[in-house]
This record gives sequence, structure tokens and C-alpha cells, in this order.
Amino acid sequence: MTDFKIRKAEPKDVPDILRLIKQPVSVCVLNIQSSMSAVCISSAPASNRKRHVQELAKYEEMEGQVKLTEENLLEDGFGDNPLYHCVMAEIPSEPQSNNAPVVIGFAMYYFTYDPWIGKLLYLEDFFVMEEYREIGIGSEILKLLSDMAFETRCNSMHFVVAKDNQESIEFYKRRGAADITLDEGWRLFKINKSSLFKMSSGSKE
Repeated sequence: MTDFKIRKAEPKDVPDILRLIKQPVSVCVLNIQSSMSAVCISSAPASNRKRHVQELAKYEEMEGQVKLTEENLLEDGFGDNPLYHCVMAEIPSEPQSNNAPVVIGFAMYYFTYDPWIGKLLYLEDFFVMEEYREIGIGSEILKLLSDMAFETRCNSMHFVVAKDNQESIEFYKRRGAADITLDEGWRLFKINKSSLFKMSSGSKE
């Protein structure tokens, strides 16, 4: 079994945090590209080829939407008033080398407030590299976050999951998560920067 360690993030982890933020989308792109090659080789129906092209375009567009820089992460997460926190999962480097441990997963979270139930821990991002799954790293990270939530008097942990990420949905459900999208009918909205500007005092309209 692979030895691993879960620890709080430090400023030196910023390059790894950014790498892991970007990696899930990159993995999706590679998986879809591989599927497209298999589809072409097998002479699958045109509808299948079209679907793969559409999926690839969607994830390549998402890949370009990661605008964060290491400077942003350092300033926003490790200053006097951090806007987020992270825990890191790492494994030892090869015994014959003198390298530092290798970071292979992380979780980004912050604390927020719900007017109905009070303080919440919001899990913003959570990723473990594919080759290190199924050895308990994700479960240990969630256990650590659950302990932290109780210690800080949180009443719940909230997060979002992509609707087609069935593996993650089942992972959370096995640990007691409820899909409030279905149960309570909530919908997630966002107002982008240009729309915020139009509503702000900076707009001339």
C-alpha cells in the first residue's frame, strides 16, 4: 500500500495547487481525445463522433478558463486574511532520491454562512490524481475536513459536483451526502465580471 500524508498547505505549495486545479480538465481532454481515436478506428456512427468532438471542445474551452496565477493564489490564500484554505496529499519521493515528497492531491475550502443553519464549510475543489485513487486518500481528506468542520462549529459541508461526474456523485453519496438539487430544487447562478461592472458604480449606464 502506498504511504501518504495529509497536511495543511504552505506558501511553497502554490505551484502544486495551481497544477492540481488545472489537471482534472486536462485529464478529461486526454480521455476524450483517446475515445475519439477509438471511435474513428472502430468506424462508429457519425453521431458518436460528433458527441466526442463536442465534449472535447467543451473541456478545451474550460481549460482556457483557468485564469488564476500563482501570485493570485499566494496573495489570496496565505496573507493576513486568507480567502481560502487547502490541505495537501503527498507521497514520499523515490527512496534513492533526495527529492521532496510528491503532491498528488488537494482540497480547497473556505468558511461561509447560511442564514438558515449558520456556519458552513464549503468544499470548493477536491482532486486526487487518478493513479493514486482507491487507496483511501479521498476518504482521509474528507475525514480531516469533517473533523475541522466540527471543531469550528460548522453545521454542514456544501459543495457542487458536475452532473455527469457519476463516480464522484456516488463517492459522496456513500458518505451521506444529499443531492439538494433534486431534493430542494436549488439552481446555481453566477454573475460574471462584466455584468458586475454594469451593476456597480463604475458603470455609466
